[in-house]
Amino acid sequence: MSRHVTVGLDGSLQSDAAAEWAAREAVLREVPLRLVHADEWPVWTADPEAEAGVQRPGVQRLWADKLLAEAAERLRQRHPSLEISTRRLSGRPSTALATEAADADLLVLGSRGLSCVMGFVLGSVGMETITAAEGPVVLVRAPAFPGADQDTPAGSSRDVVVGVDIHQPCDPLLGFAFDEAARRGGRLRALHGWSLPPVVHDALALEAAERDMAPDIARSLGDTLAPWQRKYPSVAVVELTPVGAPSQLLAQSAADADLVVVGRRSRRSRLGAHIGPVTHAVIHHCAAPVAIVAHH
Repeated sequence: MSRHVTVGLDGSLQSDAAAEWAAREAVLREVPLRLVHADEWPVWTADPEAEAGVQRPGVQRLWADKLLAEAAERLRQRHPSLEISTRRLSGRPSTALATEAADADLLVLGSRGLSCVMGFVLGSVGMETITAAEGPVVLVRAPAFPGADQDTPAGSSRDVVVGVDIHQPCDPLLGFAFDEAARRGGRLRALHGWSLPPVVHDALALEAAERDMAPDIARSLGDTLAPWQRKYPSVAVVELTPVGAPSQLLAQSAADADLVVVGRRSRRSRLGAHIGPVTHAVIHHCAAPVAIVAHH
């Protein structure tokens, strides 16, 4: 695998935001950036030469080449030391992007957000790409206000938030999260949300159950993180084990984060690959960039 960051472009504001995030990530990693476009992606920019909304192959190719060239020039102006290349892909978009991602450190895609409540509209291409890609995929939303500078968003930190399931092995997830926190020089907030037994309804009994269970859960999270803390001694870790729905807790904790990291099981069932309900909710409702890391 060659060391580089790949970002998919489709002409939307979201893919522009993804390209800028990917460029900054490539600078952090000290690796080249590759801009790619899959020909079958929807075209968000109106094409006066298209007839009845249908793109002719030649027109589409010219449009794609122009899209990539203009994005590369824009990013070179902002990041003059960054090595940038472009590539136009053909074939089924999700397959082409997943294949391209196999040769990269990570793949970055844009996601359309409707509102803070409704969250992402990721689309079938994005979801299929996530489940097909073996490496990390990062989803980036466009800034809330067009033209806003994403380098230092108001109220943001350099912290990385990672959702941890203490009941499942997740070394690739933690390795990625610690690595990202080390690059940024921020803290790593490791969060495991949990629920009280559903059979307990009395307020005093709930309080007693939480008091009895909380220390063991906190200890388990600490044990899970310990090997990685030894490997990354420079990373300050905040361990969080609140009671509540993991997806909601992650979205709340990530409100001012630089990156949110969640996992998905890489095993496939007869119905295909799944990303899991927590990861699905996080990528639909977190405003911060979300990294999805496959693990067994």
